[in-house]
Amino acid sequence: MARVVVTRRLPEGGVDPLLAAGHDVAENEGDVAFSQPELCAAAADADAMVCLLTDRVDAEVLAAGAGRLRVVANVAVGHDNIDVAAATERGVAVCNTPGVLDETTADLAFLLILAASRLAGDAERDVRAGRWPGWGILQYLGRDVHGATLGLVGFGRIGQAVARRASGFGMNVVHHTRRDTGLPGYVATLDELLAASDVVSLHVPLTPATHHLLDADRLARLRPTAVLVNTARGPVVDEEALAEALESGRLFAAGLDVYEREPEVHPRLLAAPRTVLLPHIGSASQATRTRMARVACEGVVAVLRGDQPPNLVSAGSSTSRGDGS
Repeated sequence: MARVVVTRRLPEGGVDPLLAAGHDVAENEGDVAFSQPELCAAAADADAMVCLLTDRVDAEVLAAGAGRLRVVANVAVGHDNIDVAAATERGVAVCNTPGVLDETTADLAFLLILAASRLAGDAERDVRAGRWPGWGILQYLGRDVHGATLGLVGFGRIGQAVARRASGFGMNVVHHTRRDTGLPGYVATLDELLAASDVVSLHVPLTPATHHLLDADRLARLRPTAVLVNTARGPVVDEEALAEALESGRLFAAGLDVYEREPEVHPRLLAAPRTVLLPHIGSASQATRTRMARVACEGVVAVLRGDQPPNLVSAGSSTSRGDGS
């Protein structure tokens, strides 16, 4: 029996795979994020850790678990909160939850495409604040989604799921990735895609190469009538530059579910016009969040059993190298 530390309370049924395997599960019943020293202490007393994207499992935490910690499972697809290189060096496997939240996140991305394009955020705020004087023909004039060109930056599972939804709305869909996908709609350069799109939706992981991928220069390549949607990771967009583009009218609207310094939101974005701002709820359905927790826990069970799980990001030294993305 192994000891598995779960850093936050998970949806009901989420830890069932751990319990079914007979492991000792230590849940964070208080559901308050561990401090870094608390994460270190948890790692030192665990054979496995199930964590969330808000937990920074860095080299210090992994060093604290040295000699005992065998696997860290992130209840998320992204794993930029984990020092994967340090984990691999110490023989600690890293798992994530690919393929579980694609459709739910794509639903949310398309919600933002619709809401931002149609100025639903501004309109809803005016109704609640009592600022709506009644129907007027020149009020809240948004942009049509049907017939518009949607540019997808990144074309993995979530990007392709958004493309399927867009086709149902009669959108023309193009996409850009670092390597030619060989699929219809591929655009060779990001700059070309930005210039050609009415709506741009971001679906790339956070890496050094994608940090501020959309900076002031890239944002300037978008049409003044364009809409930007980000459900990927906050730091992919330069928030200061985005706020400036919205304030000046050089960008029509934006829909965001992620931010550079969560839970902090840039004050200029909070005050910016024509924005829809959501609190990182891309995968937030009961069914999807529960399945994410179960998949992460299933990865832990497999590693502790000596097997290689399908959701492996880094194999550590106990199994062969794998790709869980």
